[in-house]
Amino acid sequence: MDVTLLVYDLSRGMARQMSMGLLGFQLDAIYHTSIKLRGREYVYDGSIVSIVPGSSHLGQPMQEIPLGRTELPMDVIEEYLDSLREIYTVEAYDLWRHNCNNFTNDFAMFLLGKSIPGHITNMPQSVLDSPFGQMLMPMLDQQITASKRAGGILGIEDTLGSSVKPKNDLHHHVGKVQYVYNLTQLDQLLEKAKHACAVVFFTSATCPPCKMVYPLYDELAAEVGDRGVLIKVDTSQAPDVARRYSITATPTFITFLKGQQENRWMGADPSKLRGNVTLLAQMAFPPHPHQSLNLPTISNPNTKPVLFTKVPPLSKLLAKMGPTANNQEIQSIKTFIETRAVSGPAAATLPSSLSTFTSTIRSSFTDLPTDLLFTIIDLLRCALIDPRISAFLAEEEKPPHITILTVLNHVNNLAECPYALRLVTLQMACNLFSSALYAEAILSHDELRSAVTQLVSSSFLDDAHSNVRVAAASLLFNVALANSQRRRDGPGDGLPEGDQIELAASVLEAISQEEKAAEALEGMLLALGLLAYRLDVEGELAALLTTMDAGDLVLAKGKVKAFEKMGIVKEVGSELLGKGLRRP
Repeated sequence: MDVTLLVYDLSRGMARQMSMGLLGFQLDAIYHTSIKLRGREYVYDGSIVSIVPGSSHLGQPMQEIPLGRTELPMDVIEEYLDSLREIYTVEAYDLWRHNCNNFTNDFAMFLLGKSIPGHITNMPQSVLDSPFGQMLMPMLDQQITASKRAGGILGIEDTLGSSVKPKNDLHHHVGKVQYVYNLTQLDQLLEKAKHACAVVFFTSATCPPCKMVYPLYDELAAEVGDRGVLIKVDTSQAPDVARRYSITATPTFITFLKGQQENRWMGADPSKLRGNVTLLAQMAFPPHPHQSLNLPTISNPNTKPVLFTKVPPLSKLLAKMGPTANNQEIQSIKTFIETRAVSGPAAATLPSSLSTFTSTIRSSFTDLPTDLLFTIIDLLRCALIDPRISAFLAEEEKPPHITILTVLNHVNNLAECPYALRLVTLQMACNLFSSALYAEAILSHDELRSAVTQLVSSSFLDDAHSNVRVAAASLLFNVALANSQRRRDGPGDGLPEGDQIELAASVLEAISQEEKAAEALEGMLLALGLLAYRLDVEGELAALLTTMDAGDLVLAKGKVKAFEKMGIVKEVGSELLGKGLRRP
């Protein structure tokens, strides 16, 4: 897909005419930028939105700059944009330091691994450095603050004489109705849903009853989520689809279950539509025995991965690196981390040297002695707190994931790994999960998943350092959480069953050996609970847990004085002894 930078002038020519007299230097435009991708324009204007290119109040862009081509699929791109929503908010908008151009730059970095032109990103600072800009800044900031309080989209129209206020749709891909215009598109969607379910809604522009149930259909799509796909077909725009299914009237609905046509009906009956779609989703994913148990912690769909977010004094950390710390890439990352820690992610501009930073990490394994490698791994850990960094690594280095594998394999292959290096490597691996894109990479990439599994298992054996076992349990928890979310959404697991068995056996052994560290045991139990939650009761993992008397082992921990007040013991124990896992 072609990636194009759209460049607008918020001043509508006034900057070019008046900047020399007011600022003391020539400024060609007050730049506003966005990214055009696959026929849509992606922009930050109080939130991340996608619009028809050129449909904002700014009209057509003054310039379109081809940036390159990306091979990333749209579902990956959408996942990345969703991960930025906590960074690019209305509250975080700053006309000078966190604006549309910052978003565009981050997006371009993810798509192509390079920044947008520097004269655009540097423009706000150039204005601020001028006497006139410093005089204007308080007034403009006050107007933007008032616009935020009023709940509008930043009020750029009031401050700079123009606005980006499109009739947009918020960018959100999960549970969204899919539109198809030919048989090829429909067959592709049905193929993706062959292990789940699908609903096809045949409609037309001249069908008033159809329009009555549009809002309900959108609502049902959100409720079904990843368990299936809801499709809308306009028979006048897709006559080949209408002919295949002999559509003679609208609205007509056809449902599919596990790849086979399941039901068909006509008419805009809201109750019938809701009932049929709800039943279809339940048939595709029938309730699991665990869903009848009281498992509030394990079943919580809003559970987040464990991240290690504490930032140490970076100057002291870099001082231990020696000459390596003088690399420009290291210094850029240091600035990014410190800015983010002090002023928040909105103030931290994504470094343009990420690719060379990863090269520096790999070369450090020959440049630094083993007992000092923890310094650069800890720097990487701090950078990975930001989902933009982890998402960049997930896609920029997608198979073979060379930088992370270099770190993990080096630690795994050491006969005696220094304590500090093992600890920060575990914490760094946890922070990979700041982005769902890297979680997906770990689940799907065999070598990467194997390296993570080996790191977890070997770290559980560290009897001398409870915080190493805590970090290992946290990493296993993150892996199990990602797999549990995939299992919940369906179809199938993310982790192959062999890996699940290896991890479950490892954590059960660690649980049996843990006698003192309550935090470590709690993390192990949570990870085990997620591995087991809604598992295939006829599968090998269930057989392993039954054979090893996992439920009794867990409940026995509740009798140890150090752990007797730990509520998660009873919850996981009852889960493991629930229907399907109890010995006959």
